[in-house]
Amino acid sequence: MPTLYDFTATTLDGRERPLADYRGQVALVVNTASKCGFAPQFGGLETLYQTHRDAGLVVLGFPSDQFAKQEYDDADQIAEFCQVNYGVSFPMFARIDVNGRTAHPLYRWLRDEAGGLLGGAIKWNFTKFLVDREGRVVRRYAPTVEPAAIEDDIRALL
Repeated sequence: MPTLYDFTATTLDGRERPLADYRGQVALVVNTASKCGFAPQFGGLETLYQTHRDAGLVVLGFPSDQFAKQEYDDADQIAEFCQVNYGVSFPMFARIDVNGRTAHPLYRWLRDEAGGLLGGAIKWNFTKFLVDREGRVVRRYAPTVEPAAIEDDIRALL
C-alpha cells in the first residue's frame, strides 16, 4: 500500500525531492495558487509550520494553475510572491496538475485515499490533506477550512 514516502516531486528550484525525506513527520499537503482569493491562507499555513515544525510538522505546498488560471507560470515568481507577501519558509514545489489525466501521481494517490464531494477530484485551490507520521492520509479539508482550524488535528498526530 503506497504512502506519501513513495512519491517524488520537483522543488521550485528544479530539484527532484523524494518525499521520503519527510519520513516520520506529520505533513499537511496543500495545493496552492498565488492569485487565488484563498491565498491569505499562506499566512496561516506558515504560522502552523513555524509553531509546530520543531515537534515534527511539515507543510508541503504544491502550486497549481488548474482553477481559473490563478498561478504564475514562473517558479521564481511563485517563490517571490510567497516569500514577500506571506514569509513562506515551508517547502514549496513546482507547479503541478492536481486533477485529470495529467495530475501528479501524488495527487492521484491523495484523491484516492481521501475522496471528496466531487468523486475524489480536487474542488479548488487550498484543498488540504493531513498525513500522519507513517505517511498515511488521515483527513482531507475543503479550501474554505482555515489552517488554524486544523491545528487540533495536527496536535493530535504530533
